[in-house]
Amino acid sequence: MKLIVAMSGGVDSSVAAAMMVDAGHDVSGVTMKLWGGESDNGCCAVSDTDDARRVAHRLGIEHHVFNFGEEFDRHVVEPYVAAHRAGETPNPCVECNRHIKFDKLIRRSRALGFDAVVTGHHVRRVQDDAGRWRLARAVDVAKDQSYVLNMLSPSDLGDVWFPVGEMTKDDVRRIATERGLATADKPDSQDVCFITKSAGRQNFLSGRIDLHPGIVVDESGATVGSTEAIELVTIGQRRGLDLAGGDARRFVTDVDVSAGRVSVGPPERLLVDQTLVGSMAWAIDPAELDTLDLTVQVSAHGVAATARIDVSTGHDGTDRVTVNWLEPHRRVAVGQSVVVYADELVVAGGLAIRAG
Repeated sequence: MKLIVAMSGGVDSSVAAAMMVDAGHDVSGVTMKLWGGESDNGCCAVSDTDDARRVAHRLGIEHHVFNFGEEFDRHVVEPYVAAHRAGETPNPCVECNRHIKFDKLIRRSRALGFDAVVTGHHVRRVQDDAGRWRLARAVDVAKDQSYVLNMLSPSDLGDVWFPVGEMTKDDVRRIATERGLATADKPDSQDVCFITKSAGRQNFLSGRIDLHPGIVVDESGATVGSTEAIELVTIGQRRGLDLAGGDARRFVTDVDVSAGRVSVGPPERLLVDQTLVGSMAWAIDPAELDTLDLTVQVSAHGVAATARIDVSTGHDGTDRVTVNWLEPHRRVAVGQSVVVYADELVVAGGLAIRAG
């Protein structure tokens, strides 16, 4: 088959390409140029493109660069900035997957006549009893990336392959070493590509929006501290706040940008019985939920917790989900992904929203 492999310059996508070559497919590699500004980490650095090119040369396949910079700015960077302006906690990697890697790239590959897109993500695609393609957790649970790919529909999954999802990370690195790939020992990328390590998030945002100081109040409403930039504060945060009044642990329980106020409290104040979720992407008909034992995951490396899911219609006519935790659960910051599973299969995913 004629395949295009998304090569980020990391070891996982390098091995995915090698596996497809070894399987006898007609393989081309592509690296997506996304961020046009300074980058010293993530998957947008110049060195990553160079690494991908070297691996492609080693494998004897063509290597191309697709420039999706305009779309990346519009769908990832601008919403990231807007979310911080509103006091929310965005996940830009999820939005990059949603709009660029598994939308723009898939559509471009179809237009160019490729049969499928191959990536190095640690997930699996399987078919359920109804014959639908479904996203499943990776064999290597510690490296599982199904949380950040929760938006993929059965239709999307028909055009995407995930060969390394069937193996452990140790196996991936072993294959890379055996094939003499330059990325064999390259560390995993875990940072936001457009936020440099040297400048940081505050410097990035301060050049795009005004950052405002805020007061920090405790449960009684008394002022106990301050913050230089309320737009940078997130739910659950403990460090980085100028707090007075003893050594008791206090965490951010609410951020109100319009009022210039951050609320803090003891750990138990972070616990809630429900989480409201919007912008839902469904892998199944919601009517099937009642037949499934469900768990819900609220961070990329978090542990899924048991919950009951209620579906309603919001004022805008879209689905909203209320996650009813069977045991009190840590509050989820607005803007973070909330992903529903049935065993190893992704059922649905959305974004945490404010109640009301």
